[in-house]
This record gives sequence, C-alpha cells and structure tokens, in this order.
Amino acid sequence: MAGAACPLHRPWSAEQHLPSTIVRRTGVGGTGIGYADELRHVDRRRGVLWTRQAVARGSGTPFLAGVHPLRQRQAMSHMLCQVCGQSTFDSAFRRWGERHLFVARAPKGKPLGESEVTTTPPICLPCARESVGACPHLRKGWTAALAELVQPWGVAGLGYGEKTLKPLPLSETGLHTVPIDHPRERWTLAMRDVVTLHGVTPVDLGTVA
Repeated sequence: MAGAACPLHRPWSAEQHLPSTIVRRTGVGGTGIGYADELRHVDRRRGVLWTRQAVARGSGTPFLAGVHPLRQRQAMSHMLCQVCGQSTFDSAFRRWGERHLFVARAPKGKPLGESEVTTTPPICLPCARESVGACPHLRKGWTAALAELVQPWGVAGLGYGEKTLKPLPLSETGLHTVPIDHPRERWTLAMRDVVTLHGVTPVDLGTVA
C-alpha cells in the first residue's frame, strides 16, 4: 500500500520549510516570538506560533523520518488516520466502544499507558496491520492501545531564547514539549500537536478486530 509506505503526516522533498524572520512580538498575552510578516490567522493556533512549511504532498520523494506540521496537526485535531488520512470515527471505533486505536514505536517493549503524552496521531486497523510490517521504525518494536479519550496537552517544537531570539539546544529526546498556557508557549515555534491518552487499554492487533 502506498499509504503505508508514506503516511499522511510525512513530508515530501517538495515541501520545504518556508523562509521567515523571527522577531520579538508583544500582544494581549504578553511577549514572545512572532514572524516579521506574520498573518495571525494562518501562522498561529491558540495563540502559539507555528512553523511554516510548503504543502505539496506527493511531489518529489517522501522523507519517512520527518513529520509535516500541518498534516500532523490536522490528524490530531480531527482524529484522522496517520497513514491513509481517513476519519477514525469509523465502524471499528463504534465496535470498540467508541475508542481510537494508537500504534507507537516501542523499541524496549514499553506499552502505551494511562495519561500517555504523544505526538502520534491515531490509526485505522487496516493501516495499523500493514504499517507494523512495512514501516522500518515500527519493525524495531511497537505497541498498540485503544484510548477512550484524547485531550489536547500542548505543543512540541523549537524553544527560543527570550534575550537572543535564537533556537535553544534540543534535548536528547528531541523537540521541546510545552503544555497549554505555559509561559514558554509564547517562546516556542510549534511543529507538532501533543495530546494525552486516557482510558488506555493495550491491545494485540491480531485479535483486536
């Protein structure tokens, strides 16, 4: 399946990050970063500045290690399958007692737990079954779970220094994660939506149907 080879939220080579100049900006909520040519209704969500990246899915070659910020955010907001992009409010969702399926990397075998914080969107069952065999990252180890409730938690992205307006060093775990309404939100260039999973039940993809 082409979808499994390149999930919805993976970027393509034609989808380059757009040039932009970060400036200090003061608004109703206080001071933080902004774009010199900012379009608030496009560049911000819930007051948080988002990275700019071209949208040209299918053009060029896929970058399987990356994540397209807009499509990841849309998948999280609307509970779209991370592979095929279809709604996960499907027949399986109803059959599972109105729960969404999540599959994540687990090289050490750690299952998804209650109140898990994740940037990984949900997935439909057919795509999940194919992905665990086709995706190089998941072949190293994966875990699956059903979640009753998915709640917004915050964003993950690049943190900027309040004095220097330069990106802060990344930690060993990658992007900086910042919860909703935290003071550092205004100094973060968001690249991923982050959610928490509740009512989590680990499942076996072979028997969950």
